[in-house]
Amino acid sequence: MLGAEQLSDQELLAILLATGSRECSALDLAEQLLRNHRGLAGLQELTLDELMKQKGIGAAKATTIAAAIELGKRLCNGITDYRPVIDSSDKAAQLLKGRLQGLDREHFQVMLLNTKNALLGIETVSIGTLSSSLVHPREVFKQAIKRSASAIILVHNHPSGSCEPSRQDKTVTEQIMKAGEIVGIEVIDHIIIGENCYYSFREHEMLC
Repeated sequence: MLGAEQLSDQELLAILLATGSRECSALDLAEQLLRNHRGLAGLQELTLDELMKQKGIGAAKATTIAAAIELGKRLCNGITDYRPVIDSSDKAAQLLKGRLQGLDREHFQVMLLNTKNALLGIETVSIGTLSSSLVHPREVFKQAIKRSASAIILVHNHPSGSCEPSRQDKTVTEQIMKAGEIVGIEVIDHIIIGENCYYSFREHEMLC
């Protein structure tokens, strides 16, 4: 019998589904899901309601898929019931690259840290269009203030695959840093995730 690592995405998803519909098998249903939503990367962006729009996917199957994806994210990102200490730009980048690489839209996220740089949580601030993302300092610090974070790390992806910061990235970083000074929450880094690469504002001494 083949191990799970030998199975295709379609076969693994079919195992989760367990059964198909009246019209098709579990394997065929899995193939339709992957085809209609750009593979696994697309599936992770869907809500339960969006999953159930696929013919043959009810609440139980949608919940099973969502749970499996969330477990995969947590394993990939190293987020479990303990709080990892984020003591380097590389550790922050490695924690989120699995979640942000390969997406076709820009996702802007904030890592919330306590006084010892232990991770309190990760919040998605905005999801951009195919060409841009709008980020307001108010939304960046909303959850940070609510959860009593002492510092934050800004993280977003570049769908183009490049990890070089744009002029807009630099401007947004400056605005958020100024807002952080006012509310008393330090911005200790801004990391851009590209295709198999990352850019750290801190490592490049771009945080003034």
